[in-house]
Amino acid sequence: MWYVLYTRPKAEKRVAETLEKVQIEVYCPMTTEIRQWSDRKKKITVPLFRSYVFVRLKEKDRHKVFEVPGVVRYLYWLGKPAVVRDLEIEIIKNWISQETVEELVIHQLSEGERIRILSGAFKDEEAIIEKIGPKRVRLILIRLGCIVNARIKDLIPTPIAV
Repeated sequence: MWYVLYTRPKAEKRVAETLEKVQIEVYCPMTTEIRQWSDRKKKITVPLFRSYVFVRLKEKDRHKVFEVPGVVRYLYWLGKPAVVRDLEIEIIKNWISQETVEELVIHQLSEGERIRILSGAFKDEEAIIEKIGPKRVRLILIRLGCIVNARIKDLIPTPIAV
């Protein structure tokens, strides 16, 4: 079982590295973004989910993560520690490996609208469009229970009836 750890801001990489050193299986999905400064553009690697890392461990070993600096708490859902299935971690890994994070084309869809993704790693997933920016979109992936900020080249969204 994978659990979701909430970390201090900008501590995800450091927490993941330290957890690996103490033999705890950890996954911190990273993506590359192009950041613009006044004088240049630069590619940087950033966590896909800010302040979150995934850890796989047994229920009895859950307390061990608190020995690592930067770990704040576990993420809870309905009063219980949030659990992420292996399939969902694989979906995230596949999505990141496809390198389709470039551009999202939304055809007459609006914020708050419920959509089904028709292609890419999140194919057949339902999502709610939380925010549409000039270059990025924030989607709430309903089944995965997470928010993804993305610029996705090959995403073909279609509205669905609720």
